[in-house]
Amino acid sequence: MIKIYSIEEAKKWDELVRTFANYDVYYLSGYVKAFQIHGDGEPQLFYYNSNEDVNAKGGLRGIYVYMKRMTAIEGMYDSITPYGYGGFLIEGLEDENSDSNQNSNSNEGKLRALWTAYVRKMKEENIVDNFVRYHPMLANAVSMKVCSDVIDLGKTVAMDLASEDVIWMNIHSKNRNMIRKAEKNGIEIKHGRGLELFDEFIKIYNAIMDRDNAEEYYYFEPEFYNSIHEDLNDNYEMFWAEYEGKIIAMSIMIFANGRLNYHLSCSDIEYRNLAPSNLLLYKAAMWGCEKGMKTFHLGGGVGSDEDNLFKFKIAFNRFSNYQFSIAKHVFDQSRYDELVAERAARDIEFNQESKFFPLYRS
Repeated sequence: MIKIYSIEEAKKWDELVRTFANYDVYYLSGYVKAFQIHGDGEPQLFYYNSNEDVNAKGGLRGIYVYMKRMTAIEGMYDSITPYGYGGFLIEGLEDENSDSNQNSNSNEGKLRALWTAYVRKMKEENIVDNFVRYHPMLANAVSMKVCSDVIDLGKTVAMDLASEDVIWMNIHSKNRNMIRKAEKNGIEIKHGRGLELFDEFIKIYNAIMDRDNAEEYYYFEPEFYNSIHEDLNDNYEMFWAEYEGKIIAMSIMIFANGRLNYHLSCSDIEYRNLAPSNLLLYKAAMWGCEKGMKTFHLGGGVGSDEDNLFKFKIAFNRFSNYQFSIAKHVFDQSRYDELVAERAARDIEFNQESKFFPLYRS
């Protein structure tokens, strides 16, 4: 059984996602709706069930969320994981620890059947290729190595929210000092929801983007933030740091199914020496723990590098070690080559040696 759900079927989409034990917020229709508004493409949910009878046991089920994008050639499309993390979420694999060889072979057969069905469906949809960013916390890249060329990149960081003591114990001693410093400096952390908070966020966030000469993609219109508030209303929380009554740092946290995620953030550079972001993330982790959440995923460095951003994050859990992986799939090589040729024909500066994928979008 194969079905593709559109964003117009949001209720059925979310009902299906929630039947998977390990789903995260990135799979919900409300999450991808904002990025459709942002212009990232048409959100779709691919669903596979090896059993014709969906209530039967012993089969393999899988879902994959992607953005279907138009290309320069009419009638041809490509696809990409929505901003953040995703990849196939699968249930029905055998426990390989109980009978390694037999179950391993069974799992490989199931996964290859899913992959064959997926590729066939993508071709029917005229989708030429796909770029996927796997979810480090779900480790869903591991099983897909059977049928896909998974590329392991850098590490990401997550906090264990098992208890307040565990949170504090895992934080690096220098970062604990920064958290204490922020409190001593009079930084107050508050949280809540509301459209007026996004107005404050946009002012600080856009100022940072201006300062860093950020690409246009990283500027979000008010409608994008409105969608977070309306379509993810039960799955987001705003945290902000105040100093002498002024908001100096803000973060949008998103969550689902016991998983808290660091989404978008900003801070006023004039006040960074007060360490507001250190205290903000610590308080957000404590809030998540209080709400019964199990993990707080902070993500990794820019471009998966172990840069200053990564070093800032790893200081919140010195024991964290989650693998971030990607994959690049070409479903129809002749059409892919046609898109590359089209780009080359209209762009004399096009670098056909680029490692960017898909090449025609470099």
